[in-house]
Amino acid sequence: MRRPVLCSRRQTHCETDWKPTASQTEAKPAGEHYPPKMLDNEEILLESHPRELTQNPLKKIWMPHRNGHIGHRRVCMTNCPTLIVTVGLPARGKTYISKKLTRYLNWIGVPTKEFNVGDYRRECLKIYKSFEFFRPDNEEGVKIRRQCALSALNDVRQYLSVEGGQVAVFDATNTTRDRRVTIMKFAEQNGFKVFFVESVCEDPDVIAQNIVQVKLGNPDYVHCSSDEAIADFMKRIKCYESSYQPLDEDLDSDVSFIKIMDVGCRYLVNRVVDHIQSRIVYYLMNIHITPRSIYLCRHGESDLNIQGRIGGDSGLSARGKEYAKRLGKFIEEQQIKDLKVWTSQMKRTIQTAECLGVPYEQWKSLNEIDAGVCEEMMYEEIQEHFPLEFALRDQDKYRYRYPKGESYEDLVQRLEPVIMELERQENVLVICHQAVMRCLLAYFLDKTSHELPYLKCPLHTVLKLTPVAYGCKVESVYLGVDAVNTHRDRPENVNVQRSTEDALQTVPAHL
Repeated sequence: MRRPVLCSRRQTHCETDWKPTASQTEAKPAGEHYPPKMLDNEEILLESHPRELTQNPLKKIWMPHRNGHIGHRRVCMTNCPTLIVTVGLPARGKTYISKKLTRYLNWIGVPTKEFNVGDYRRECLKIYKSFEFFRPDNEEGVKIRRQCALSALNDVRQYLSVEGGQVAVFDATNTTRDRRVTIMKFAEQNGFKVFFVESVCEDPDVIAQNIVQVKLGNPDYVHCSSDEAIADFMKRIKCYESSYQPLDEDLDSDVSFIKIMDVGCRYLVNRVVDHIQSRIVYYLMNIHITPRSIYLCRHGESDLNIQGRIGGDSGLSARGKEYAKRLGKFIEEQQIKDLKVWTSQMKRTIQTAECLGVPYEQWKSLNEIDAGVCEEMMYEEIQEHFPLEFALRDQDKYRYRYPKGESYEDLVQRLEPVIMELERQENVLVICHQAVMRCLLAYFLDKTSHELPYLKCPLHTVLKLTPVAYGCKVESVYLGVDAVNTHRDRPENVNVQRSTEDALQTVPAHL
């Protein structure tokens, strides 16, 4: 049975959904150990005295508390901090991988930050002249690049050891074995696990495409023509090729790594040692760079939407049915190749998809957030019957869990398989619900958990997402059918003693 334990190396606590029996609340769980030199006064007290467990009203999970105060602990998904290190020649997609991986880990709740050594070099060397700076025999260039790498590693140490980060992505070429040994020694000294991600590509077309799409917008080449920039960058690559030492399955057999070959045509995975590394591997083996578009929209307006009631499983209103017809025409006009359509298992999304006249797939994971005891209630009714719950949700909408229901945090975990499959697919239309669409949109647009629950996803509007180099282009298409507004803005007053008027100030109008 899993129990709450202290994360190694930092004074933050892990949280689980373990619920104790009466006998378990009095004794310290067997086998629970604490680092002797890392304890503060509170943790020493917790170790020497029996710990009571209480339930956090926001997260609805059991956790230790002291003197009647609930401990606000961050979720820890790693045993100790992890340092992800990219390896590879320039223009092999290392920064693309770093940014996507950072976005994914943050989305699933693992605090992650990217450290791009190129940014440190540009900060140190304000004016880039030419590829000559990267020549292996340029002593000054070698010295500056080494200093920039060390500066980035110092910031990694600060982030993982002091600021509470769990994963750092060290984005650089790291093409020599000596450089990688230095990084591993740094990690060992600080108690970090290391996982290398090497991108190998020999396809000249892919390399050229990467240079055109990404490197021409690089600050190094803002004052150059396209031809000059491409020529200089190709010479920069040559500067690294002579000293490049790829990860080797024999020489590096004791190192944890994944080698991605030819943009995902083949993979070599070696020595995956923990949960976070396995999730990284699974994610990296699912992403691709094939051009495609993802269409996100909500179902048509439902009968419960008109009444201002949340959740439920009602059918479409008259306007909702009209929107479904226009959605079908819109999709037909787009002439999307091999489009796949996904819906939830709820009546209003299925009715919307039926008007498209194409096959569609139902996903239980795409069902709307479960409002528990508040299902089919109006906000006014929730405030009347559950004013404390209403205030607690406003205080932390992302982590608040409806009684017998779900939180946005739960919903993100439920939607992870959907994200994985979206990464694997090409053109997809997802017909879903407001909370679900917010979670999916937050992933693609790299929004924080603080922003996620308040993203605007209006009815009868289609969002077209087109992945680009390091982000996602968004186009919003309103299909011209009126609908009620279901978006509730973040309230200013979230105090549990607030008046009913203050509590309902941002509730949208309804019948």
